[in-house]
Amino acid sequence: MKKHNRILAVVLALQVVLIAVIFWPRPAASGEESSPLLGEIEAGDIVSLIIEDMDGNHLDLQRTTGKWVLPEADDYPCREDQVPEMLEKLITLTTDRLVTRTEGSHKRLQVASDDYLRRIELETADGQNRVLYLGSSPTYGATHIRLEGQDETYLTNDLSVWDANATATSWIDTNYLQVPQEDIASLTLRNANGEWTFEKDDEGNWLLVGLAQDETLNTTAVDSLVRQASSVTMLQPLGKDRETAYGLDQPLALVTLETEEKTITLHIGAADPDDSSHVIKSSESPYHVRISEYSANNLVDKTRDDFLTLPPTPTPEPGDESDES
Repeated sequence: MKKHNRILAVVLALQVVLIAVIFWPRPAASGEESSPLLGEIEAGDIVSLIIEDMDGNHLDLQRTTGKWVLPEADDYPCREDQVPEMLEKLITLTTDRLVTRTEGSHKRLQVASDDYLRRIELETADGQNRVLYLGSSPTYGATHIRLEGQDETYLTNDLSVWDANATATSWIDTNYLQVPQEDIASLTLRNANGEWTFEKDDEGNWLLVGLAQDETLNTTAVDSLVRQASSVTMLQPLGKDRETAYGLDQPLALVTLETEEKTITLHIGAADPDDSSHVIKSSESPYHVRISEYSANNLVDKTRDDFLTLPPTPTPEPGDESDES
């Protein structure tokens, strides 16, 4: 039995060594020079990027009049430096750390055409297309990469899957609306439960129009409402067209913010049946976007009692309850 265990141990050790030999990155073979993986292109030559991941996310990025945008969302602008930084990383990829030349290794390294972590398709201004696969990470900061049409797989520390996220929020400024709270003089919220207007007094304190003498305003709740309405973070830009499915013709909530300079409105539409997110449209932007269910419900579900400090429930005195006969 001991001899059998020793044999198994030796076999296992040999397997580990063999795997290390096969997949350990090595320099280009003698006589071969390291070269740019994508060929002789510059960042400025690239006019389109399509990024896909194995979760089914698909993102299209295009350069239009010198700016990178999301064409599927009516050219919603990307952050100014985000895509150029990505392109610089792409063009610096080289062939100096060869891992394998075998097609059979592609799935193991997750750089196969049907098994990858990221698929990046880029197009240059002259119409050329290249497809790059980003795969597994054998060590911290290192990523397997392969160019479509080649069996060779390389290792790089210059690009990771996190540099190539396939969701729009990774490439845009997700702040859809930002209004300084101190600039807001009044706020009106209308939803299915009613309509309420809050105004600031001369000392900057919030008041509820129509507050009864025996009612007490919950200023913490009002501050929270103002904060939510004046700072809106999006999940996804949709585009400029107002589609019927957005439900904005009969919004679930309407918010009106008044400053000394202008009036800002927010229309909150119907919930998406798949992820429960809501469409919102600000008068400050030509774009419709999606916000989270949580953010929308903070406006859609409010009632008047949410803004009041209700009196505590009185504790029954002993003997108050009538004896059952």
